Amino acid sequence: MSYDFLTVERDGFVAVVTLNRPDNLNALSVDLMNEICDVADSFEYDVETRAVVFAGAGKHFSAGADLKDPKRLALNELSLNERRRYTHLGQKMVKKLLDINQITIAAINGVALGGAGVIVSALDFRVGASDCRVGYPEIDLGMNLSWFGLPLCLRLVGPSRAKRMVILGQQEDAATLERWGFLDEVVPPDQLMDAAMNMARAYAKKPPIPAQMIKRSANAIASGFDQALMHMDTDQFILTTMTKDFQEGISSFMEKREPDFKGD
Repeated sequence: MSYDFLTVERDGFVAVVTLNRPDNLNALSVDLMNEICDVADSFEYDVETRAVVFAGAGKHFSAGADLKDPKRLALNELSLNERRRYTHLGQKMVKKLLDINQITIAAINGVALGGAGVIVSALDFRVGASDCRVGYPEIDLGMNLSWFGLPLCLRLVGPSRAKRMVILGQQEDAATLERWGFLDEVVPPDQLMDAAMNMARAYAKKPPIPAQMIKRSANAIASGFDQALMHMDTDQFILTTMTKDFQEGISSFMEKREPDFKGD
C-alpha cells in the first residue's frame, strides 16, 4: 500500500512508519490521520513484522492537530449530530494504534504536541531525543484533551503529573519526561533512530506469539476502565468547541497573543 503522508520501511522483523509532512511539522491533518488508521490496520495479519517504530520526518515528531486543515475546518459547518460522528476519527486512530499486535515504539524528535502526544502515549515504548519536548496545549485553545489522551498519560506519569501536563499545557523536556516515566530512554538526537531500532530489534528477537499475548494482556489490565470512564470523550470535546473561550483560544493562537479566557 502506498501513502501520501507516511513512509513505511522494513528492516528484517522491524517496520518503520514515518509521519511525512515535514513542511507542516507533521501536523495531523484528516488525511494523515486516516493514513495512520490504514497503516495500523495493515499490520493486523502481518506475521513477518514483530516490532513497529513510529517516527517523524524533519525536525519534529508532530506539532499535533492541523488547525488549518480545510477538512477539519469543514467539520464546523456540519450539524451537531454529524460532528459527533466525524469527530470520532482521533479516537478511532488511537484505538487502532493500541490494537496493533506487534510491539510499538515511538522515536520522538523535536516536539510531540497535543494529538501527537496522545499517539506516542498509545505506543508500547517511547525513546526521546535529549532535546525533545512533549505537551498538551489543548487547554490554551479552550478545549479538553480527547482521543483517550488523559488515561494514557495518567498511566505513564500518575494522576498529579498528568493533571499538571494536561491542565497547565506546558511542554515538558526530555529529562523531566524520563524521570516521570513518560519516556523509557533518552539519547542524543543523532542517536535517536539507532536507539529506537535497537530496542525494536531486542523485542523482535523474542518469540512473537507470547510477546504479543503479554502485550495485549498488559494493555487490557491497564485500560480496563478506559471505555467506561471516557465514553463521553468526544462529546466533551465538542462541548468545549462551542464555548466563547474556545473561540478566544483559537483566535489568540492564530494571532500569536496571550488568550483572555472568561469562563463562557
